Amino acid sequence: MIAFELTMPNIGSWNGKWTGASKRYIRTMPERKVPKKLWGKSFYYGWDDGWGANVSVEKVSCQEAKKLNKISSGFMMYDWMIDSIIRHGEIKIER
Repeated sequence: MIAFELTMPNIGSWNGKWTGASKRYIRTMPERKVPKKLWGKSFYYGWDDGWGANVSVEKVSCQEAKKLNKISSGFMMYDWMIDSIIRHGEIKIER
């Protein structure tokens, strides 16, 4: 299984805090759906307002994937980042 984990290392809010920082945002999918060249890498995307997202891609066992899915708070509606990583090898907005 492959686990995608979203973090926000750059925070552009007025107080420098992200209310979701205490949660984990993870999606898992079968290895066959993710090119092997992406495993073990991280992908960054920055917005003009100072916010920045990072998505790490890691191979995990099926047991670990089940555990991660249980503790995950979803993917904050950024599933498009996973699609972009798989399709293009980077995070980019498709217009």
